[in-house]
Amino acid sequence: MSLQNLFKTKESPYVSFELFPARNEKAAKRQEKAVSNLLKLNPDFMSVTFGAGGSTREGSYELVKNLMDHPGPEIVAYIAAYGLNPQVVHGVLKDYQKLGVETIFCIRGDEPHDHDTFTRHPDRLEHASDLLDYAGRHFNFCKGAAGYPEGHRDAGTLDQDLKYVKLKVDNGAEFIIAQYFYDNRYFFDFVEKCRAAGIQVPILAGVMPLYTVKMMENLARVCGTTITDKVRTGLGKIDTEDNKAVAAFGVEFLIDQCRELLETGVQGLHFYTMNKSKSVEKILEAVRSL
Repeated sequence: MSLQNLFKTKESPYVSFELFPARNEKAAKRQEKAVSNLLKLNPDFMSVTFGAGGSTREGSYELVKNLMDHPGPEIVAYIAAYGLNPQVVHGVLKDYQKLGVETIFCIRGDEPHDHDTFTRHPDRLEHASDLLDYAGRHFNFCKGAAGYPEGHRDAGTLDQDLKYVKLKVDNGAEFIIAQYFYDNRYFFDFVEKCRAAGIQVPILAGVMPLYTVKMMENLARVCGTTITDKVRTGLGKIDTEDNKAVAAFGVEFLIDQCRELLETGVQGLHFYTMNKSKSVEKILEAVRSL
């Protein structure tokens, strides 16, 4: 069942998890355990990322394939077109179609880490909106796209970024997953502006548990997420070298954040799991008891 059918047949809020391909055998074993635990939480769908420049093409495909062997959640495959030959993009989408994937998540993607040696194809699909248009003309997937409550770092202004979100929807995006945030006001304002602009597709909130301070700082820098005073004040009261203490603080913070989102009628919570399960389990156990 595609996500479009899910949205039509099941009432919100939806719960979903994001995973990425494991980088080695040890990480794959940890991921396997995490997936087993996450599936027990009965998510509505699970998504699999796609590395910059197609760097995880095979790993992403294998993870999607493995997840589809599990009954239950819809599996959503990311596709990032940054710098790629359109024929490569077509091949990736064709492979997912043959696999039985019904929903894809279209993003521009980031510049590969080996950007000094990576050559962007001259006929590349420059933006996520171009990828959405291309996928819509050649395939019959349900398509999703990203939204940025604090604005994409390349957009210039929030108003300009909103125009890009609208273009994505006009080019076929049937749902939006928002980048994570630590202050719900960013998300509430984003949804309000989207609705005022005529964007009526489901908008799901991205949720990022805290694991370590270093990971938090690195991800926030890459994603353009503000680490709020509330987060920093809370972390200032614990030993931030103690990763278990940081994770425990993160669980309590996210419980409060998710409760507020649910109480205001959020359409879905999309957890960026980082291939871990413990924090997500604790957060959902608390908020599902409402």
